[in-house]
Amino acid sequence: MEKRRLGKTGNQSSVLIFGGAALWNEDQTAADEAIALVRSHDVNHFDVAPQYGNAEDRVGPWLADHRSEVFLGCKTLERSRDGAWVELQRSLEKLHTDHIDLYQLHAIGSMEELETVLVPGGALEAFVRARDEGIVDYLGITGHGYEAATVHAEALRRFDFDTVMTPLNYVQWADRTWRAKFEALLDEVESRDVGLMIIKTVSRGPWHSDGDHAYNTWYKPFDTQEPIDEAVRFVLSFPQVTGLTHAGDLRLLSMTLEACETFRPLSESERDALVSRAGNFERLFVPGS
Repeated sequence: MEKRRLGKTGNQSSVLIFGGAALWNEDQTAADEAIALVRSHDVNHFDVAPQYGNAEDRVGPWLADHRSEVFLGCKTLERSRDGAWVELQRSLEKLHTDHIDLYQLHAIGSMEELETVLVPGGALEAFVRARDEGIVDYLGITGHGYEAATVHAEALRRFDFDTVMTPLNYVQWADRTWRAKFEALLDEVESRDVGLMIIKTVSRGPWHSDGDHAYNTWYKPFDTQEPIDEAVRFVLSFPQVTGLTHAGDLRLLSMTLEACETFRPLSESERDALVSRAGNFERLFVPGS
């Protein structure tokens, strides 16, 4: 498994990040098997959140004996200083650790949400305290939505975050307006040496009804090997990208592992050809979403 430097953190993270969202409804046996699988492929970066169902409860028992083996990212949806601090303590307990490598403001997708966490008494104050006290090492921001790239670029201008986790896929890239927003984020990431992690890599569109859901994912994913290979190649061909989280369903994990391990960069002509086929699918984000 290829490793890439996670920006100024200096951590050499596997290009596949084990995403706790896939453990949402899983029992301990399934979680243990998934963890064993990714570790056998040398995945060394895990990402969990309290909002990912069973994730913290399932990863915690393994971490109790293997904490030093992985770079651990966690998140909070809390927007206040006190709320974020309380949730951080709860996450530490569930994860059987006294230390988180990367703590992230979760799901910041609008300027209004960004302002809420940055004002006095906002969640960022708890983050800085946790870093000062040695409970966490690095601070990051995540989010999705049509304006995510713009919001995250502004966040980097407002505070010295170490990482960003944001959506990117070739279907969305075909939207020239959205692309310009993402390119502006890439400039900020590169100039500030920020670690860039990607979500929604294998999206081929939104679900349109509850009955349409074939997977436990927030979006409709590519679900066969070749399209997943292409989607992963598109994302990992950006030199600013450290890695990507796999889709939130364990049935797609092995194929994403395969795609990451066999990755080779797209040529410019291959990238253009792939993006030209984006019209066969549906963009996950549209203006206002």
